[in-house]
Amino acid sequence: MTLWWAIAVVCAGCYVLKLAGLAAPRWVLEHPVVSRFADLVPVALLAALVAVQMFSEQGRLQVDPARTAGLAAAVVALLLRAPFLVVLLIAAAITALVRVFSG
Repeated sequence: MTLWWAIAVVCAGCYVLKLAGLAAPRWVLEHPVVSRFADLVPVALLAALVAVQMFSEQGRLQVDPARTAGLAAAVVALLLRAPFLVVLLIAAAITALVRVFSG
């Protein structure tokens, strides 16, 4: 039951945060610092999510060669300006190949 209370509190917090963003005056949102912060936060959160998913397993630091190779292949594909779906396919294929060949 405690988990459901935690979920409800987080949902309410997200709603209040969203409402605060909608109710903020235009001059606050157009401030260069706020604008730059809003541009960079999604990138930082996505990078943190990728790092946690890539290098942790059961709450411990775990470097998996197959996942690392897939991430490296995705980075190279992104640097070559490949479409997002192609990046995903390349990363998945490289990860699978490394898993197959590494046993």
